[in-house]
This record gives sequence, structure tokens and C-alpha cells, in this order.
Amino acid sequence: MKSTIIKIGNSHGLRIPKPILEQCGLQGEVELKVQNHQLIITSIKKPRDTWEKAFKAMAENKDDVLLDSEVPSATQWDEEEWEWK
Repeated sequence: MKSTIIKIGNSHGLRIPKPILEQCGLQGEVELKVQNHQLIITSIKKPRDTWEKAFKAMAENKDDVLLDSEVPSATQWDEEEWEWK
């Protein structure tokens, strides 16, 4: 598919057809990078962006329990060497 670079104020822009944006999952803010004389546009994904949804699903499935809920008894090192400050 071809597109034309257009003038937008003092800058230039590129119209990206909606089907391409949808196929690439691009929306909102994107990252632009030049590599080997090519323009690479990538979606900016925020860390932990989907965590809330995953935590809700875990709670609904009752899969949100601690795996190490049983704490082992204190060791000799815990009793003799460890200092709480």
C-alpha cells in the first residue's frame, strides 16, 4: 500500500489507513525509530498495563492465593544471627 507524505504546519505527516493501524494495534502514542534508513513505528506498551485485568481474573478463579503460605519454622541462623533494627 502506498501513502503520501503531507505538510502539516512546519512539519510533515503520513496518513496511515485505519486497517493498517488496527492490524498493527497502533493507537495513541507511538515510538518512532530510524533503523537502516527505514522508519519503524511501534506501539508504546506500558509495563503492568494488563495486570489489573489479570488480577481480577485470578480473583474470580480463586487463583490468587500465596504459593508459600506456610512459613517454615525459624532456623538457628534466624534465632541467633538475625537482628531487627
